[in-house]
Amino acid sequence: MRASSYKEDPVYEVYYRQQEALVAQLITEDQFESPIELIGGVDVAYDETSNRMIGALVVLDAASLAIVDQAYHEMEITFPYVPGLFSFREVPALKAAFQKLTTKPQLIICDGHGIAHPKKMGLASHLGITLDLPTIGCGKRSLLTPWDKAALAMERAATVPLIWEGEIRGVALRTQPAIKPVFVSIGHRVSIETAIALTLKMSPQYRLPETTRAADQLVNALREKLLRITASEEEE
Repeated sequence: MRASSYKEDPVYEVYYRQQEALVAQLITEDQFESPIELIGGVDVAYDETSNRMIGALVVLDAASLAIVDQAYHEMEITFPYVPGLFSFREVPALKAAFQKLTTKPQLIICDGHGIAHPKKMGLASHLGITLDLPTIGCGKRSLLTPWDKAALAMERAATVPLIWEGEIRGVALRTQPAIKPVFVSIGHRVSIETAIALTLKMSPQYRLPETTRAADQLVNALREKLLRITASEEEE
């Protein structure tokens, strides 16, 4: 199966070659110290009118789901929106936010994809290699289409593989009964079994993991603040 609309843009050839170099560094099995007690979530928000972006990272206690730490980094948007190269746009802000944390996570669940990406290098994989940290991709939509929707059972924890060029790259995972699935894949230094188990663990009540929900809430609040600041500057 192939994605329906993905094409390489020759203008960005150097970045496609960088992706290939990153793929060579991927680790697709568990490589971390157990137990995982601190799990991070990331999100990025944009204000195109001011050409600014905010990368946010939250750290949750894996048992209580309480927020232990959080940090963000605001910066200029330095990379355009290019399908297939989205991680190059977001990783710089997230890396900077990670460096500001007082308490570092042992693993990060990304609101994006890992190896379930046409070039096998989505945000979760790119960020995991950059930080040398275990990561999981947990996207809201699949980049690899079509997938077998009819085969996905309605109960929690049901899965259907996402297949790309004859290789299983991830799964559609139902985190709650009879709701839309999320799309889980290896990011870096985790197995698909661990990725599924931790995504379910962090999704006790809602479709999205609590890490994603917390990061989204933080970045949206920060974006509103940025927009207010931008508006005030324009009025002066």
